[in-house]
Amino acid sequence: MNGNEHDYSRESNPTRAALEHQLARVEGGDHALAFASGMAAISTTILSLVPPSGHVVSSDSIYSGTEKLLTELAAGHFECDVDFVDAREPENVAAAVDEDTDLVWAETPTNPLMRLCDIGAIAAVTDEYGIPFGVDSTFASPYFQAPLELGADIVVHSTTKYINGHSDSTGGAVITDDDGVFDRLAFSQRVGLGNMLSPFDCYLVGRGLKTLPARMEHHEANARAVAEFLEEHDRVARVYYPGLKSYPQHELASEQMSGYSGMLSFEFDGSPVELEAFIEGLEVFTPGASLGGTESLIEVPSLMIPDEIGHGEETAEIPETLVRVSVGLEDPDDLCEDFRTALP
Repeated sequence: MNGNEHDYSRESNPTRAALEHQLARVEGGDHALAFASGMAAISTTILSLVPPSGHVVSSDSIYSGTEKLLTELAAGHFECDVDFVDAREPENVAAAVDEDTDLVWAETPTNPLMRLCDIGAIAAVTDEYGIPFGVDSTFASPYFQAPLELGADIVVHSTTKYINGHSDSTGGAVITDDDGVFDRLAFSQRVGLGNMLSPFDCYLVGRGLKTLPARMEHHEANARAVAEFLEEHDRVARVYYPGLKSYPQHELASEQMSGYSGMLSFEFDGSPVELEAFIEGLEVFTPGASLGGTESLIEVPSLMIPDEIGHGEETAEIPETLVRVSVGLEDPDDLCEDFRTALP
């Protein structure tokens, strides 16, 4: 009997194979793997490439789940050496890397501070040592940023967010152009961990990819309008949006991104009590911890997910009055008016 290409769905099925082919093409990679969540994609990547007692260099501004993975599982359980550095300066990465480093990890833009790292400059460092360089590019989406083209070896996305785009599927993806990295990750996913995206969720993510360009253009236009409005409001101390010319890393964003996406954060100028009243006064923006869907969501990390915020010396501290905004596809005038009405 001839073997069937898809003879066991945990290892392969047609719908997942089709999505993985789409994901690889859209990111300009040779291989892609679809996982059950973004954290599954990140944990499989890190734990497959970094051995016990290994060495990871990570940007210090990262998603809280990734921080916990590195500090509590990689370092705490597998006794890995994890160095957090301010990756906005490539020389900080270079200073932390040596011949025993197993992986360099970064987010750009970061969650929730919207910091950027120079992917090409860091890739030059990792290439010198032959170290895999992984980039979480969820906030940018494949439409606005191409880390592999800039020199990264691995790109990770939470497909739950912009790639799916409809808030009806949880998933993750890893894309790489390194055959050796792919073989290690594929073995871990399909044989060792058994963590992959279900066929129906693969269908939903593939559907989302079809509208990604149109949605991202709209997200960006709305986010720019909201960011510009907030920048001029007297109850807003600071706006974090790479698309603003006032943003410290705007030039880098313009060089390595084709657009600035729909995520922004700002510091509310007032007390936590006033901030909570502002959030309660919103009607269009809905409090929520996710992002990247058609609806506009707002999150205050200090109020909504205080246990997930890293305030250690090694990771970037998040201001108490920081507000993270996922700007959706509603009318931009309605979005700005919602803020105008709710801000005290």
